[in-house]
Amino acid sequence: MNGPERRAAGVHFLLVCGLIICLAGPGLVLADEPEHPVPRLWAEELLYAISNDRARPPVHARNLHHLSVAMWDAWAAYTPYADGFLYHEQASAEDIDEARDEAISHAAYWLLHHRFEASPGWPVIFPSIHNRMLDLGYDPFFDDTSGDSPAAVGNRIAEYIIDYGLSDGSNEENDFGNQFYEPINPPLDPEVFGNPDIEYPDHWQPLDLDEWCDQLGNCHSPKEPIPFESPEWGLVTPFALGSDDLDIHPGPEDNEWWVYLDPGPPPFLADGDWEFRDTFVEVIEFSSYLDPDDEEMMDISPASIGNNTPGTNDGDGYETNPVTGKAYEPQYVRRGDYTRVLAEFWADGPASETPPGHWFSILHYVSDQPEFEKRFGGEGEILEGRDWYVKSYLALGGAVHDAAIAAWSVKGYYDYVRPISAIRYMGEKGQSSDPDGPSYHPEGLPLKEGLIEVVTADSSAPGEHHEHLADSIGEIAILSWAGHVDDQENEYAGVDWILAGNWWPYQQPSFITPPFAGYVSGHSTFSRAAAEAMTLITGSPYFPGGLGEFPIYQNEFLEFEQGPSQDLTLQWASYADAADECSLSRIYGGIHPPADDIPGRLMGYEIGPRAFERALVSIRGDRIFRDRFSDG
Repeated sequence: MNGPERRAAGVHFLLVCGLIICLAGPGLVLADEPEHPVPRLWAEELLYAISNDRARPPVHARNLHHLSVAMWDAWAAYTPYADGFLYHEQASAEDIDEARDEAISHAAYWLLHHRFEASPGWPVIFPSIHNRMLDLGYDPFFDDTSGDSPAAVGNRIAEYIIDYGLSDGSNEENDFGNQFYEPINPPLDPEVFGNPDIEYPDHWQPLDLDEWCDQLGNCHSPKEPIPFESPEWGLVTPFALGSDDLDIHPGPEDNEWWVYLDPGPPPFLADGDWEFRDTFVEVIEFSSYLDPDDEEMMDISPASIGNNTPGTNDGDGYETNPVTGKAYEPQYVRRGDYTRVLAEFWADGPASETPPGHWFSILHYVSDQPEFEKRFGGEGEILEGRDWYVKSYLALGGAVHDAAIAAWSVKGYYDYVRPISAIRYMGEKGQSSDPDGPSYHPEGLPLKEGLIEVVTADSSAPGEHHEHLADSIGEIAILSWAGHVDDQENEYAGVDWILAGNWWPYQQPSFITPPFAGYVSGHSTFSRAAAEAMTLITGSPYFPGGLGEFPIYQNEFLEFEQGPSQDLTLQWASYADAADECSLSRIYGGIHPPADDIPGRLMGYEIGPRAFERALVSIRGDRIFRDRFSDG
C-alpha cells in the first residue's frame, strides 16, 4: 500500500472504529506530557498489542527484538560513537533529544502498524498506536522516507527492518506458517479416556478440541487439530548466536533442521529409559500439591526459597537479604494456594504479554523502583530514561529473541511429547513396576504408594480411598488435581484420586496445553536468558533492595477456579530466583516435566550474557568486533 492509500485507509479505519473505541483501553489515555520516556511508551504499546494478538511466543519475541532494534537504530543515528544494529545512518539535528524521540516514534509506529494490521486485535491496537503518535505531537500519516527530518529517518528505519523481516527465515510473508513440519501422531481428543490413537508416545501430538482458546483468550472452533507453532524457528536469523552454536540435521524432503545450543535428546520411552517415566511421575506429584484444603504450610519468602545453583533446584533461600544485610520476613501460606498461583501467574495466559513480554514488564517494574539507579551495566553515570531504555531493550530484546530461536529449534527437531499425552498413554497401558502384579505393561506408569496405584476390590470398598472408582477395578488411579469446575468464580476442584487416563493439566479446558512440543521449555529458556540479561543490564543479580514483589489477593487472582484462599505476595531476591520459579510453575501447571525444564534453563544461562555482550558492541560502537557476530 502506498502513502496516499495508507493515509486514506487510516482515516477510514478511524471513522469506522468510532470515538468510544479510539479513546478507551490501556495505552489510549491522552495526556499533555508523557508519563514515561518515548521508548518506554512504544514498548508499552507493543506489550498492549501482543496482549491483543494471537499467542505466538517466538513471533512476539521477534517483535520485541525488532522494535528494540528500531528504537536503538533511531537513537544511534544521532550518536556519533554508537553503531546501529541493522540500519546505519548518521544524522544531525539542533535538538538531538527531540530528534531521537521523533525518529524513534516514526520507526516504532510504522513497524507496529506493519506487524499487527492483520491481527485480530487490530481494532484496538491501531487506535492505540495512532493516538500515541497524536499524543506525542507527531503526524501518524506521514510515511515519507526522503529527506533529513527525524520523521523521515524513522520511516527509513521502519522500512528497512520491515524488509529485513521478510527475509530473516521466519516465513513472515506466509503469516509464519510451517514450511515442512508434519506431526507423526494423530490428534488426542481429551474428552476420550486415555490416549488410544497415539502411535509414537515419545513425540508431540496435536489436540482435537471442539473449542480452542489460545493463551491470549482468542477462541474459535477449529476445523482441524491445532498445528505446531513455529517448529522451524531455528531458521530465523539470531541476534548473538553464531555458527559455532548451530547443528544442522537433515529434515524431510531435503529440508534441514537448524538447532542452536543442542542439549541432546530427552529421555525416550522407546529406549526403555526409566527417566521418561520418572519425569512424568513428577508432574503427577506436583499436580497433587494443587489442593487449597491441604493444611501443609510453607514459607514462600526468599528466606526459604531461591538461591539455586544454575540448572538445579538445590537452593533453600538466603540467611539475609544480600543487598540490605537484614533477614527476610517469613511468609507462610497454604501450599495449595502458592502452587496454583504460580501456575497461573507465570502461565502468561489470556490478555498477557506472553513469556518474553513478561520480562519487559519486569524491566519496567525494576526501572520504576525509587531506589533504583539507571546505570547501564551498573557502571558510569545515571542515564536519562530515553538512554536507559534503548540500551536495555536492545540487550533484553536480543536475549528473548535468541531464546525463542534456540528453544523452538530444539522443540521442532526433537518433537517431544507433552504430559497430557504421556500420562494418559502410560496410565491407560497399566503399571510397569510389578511384572507379576495386576495390570502390568512395560510402558505403564510406575507405582508409587499414595500417588499412583492400581484400583482393587479392597481399595475401592466402601470407606476406602478408591471407593468412588469401584467401577474401574484394574485401572491405574493417581492422586492429582481433580479437574475443571462448573462455577469457576466460586468453586475449586481440589485434589482427589482420579483415573490416569482422565488426567488434565491445571489449565483451561479450552486450552489444555500449548500447541507445540515440550522439550525444551520455552518458559525456562526465556526466563533464564532474560534473568541473566537483567543481571548484566542492571549490574546486580538482585532486584532493587534485594526484593521484587507482586501482591495476590484472596479469591481475585485465579482464572479458572476460586482462589487463592488468602492474600499472598510472590517474592524474589534475584532475577534468577524469579526465572527458576517461572520454570517450576510449568510443572505445577502440568505443561512440562523436569526433563523439559532444566535443559531450557541451562540454554538461557548461556544466551543472556551473549545477548548483553552483542548489545555492547553496538552501544560502544565497536565496529571492529561486529563481524564476530555476523556469522549467525
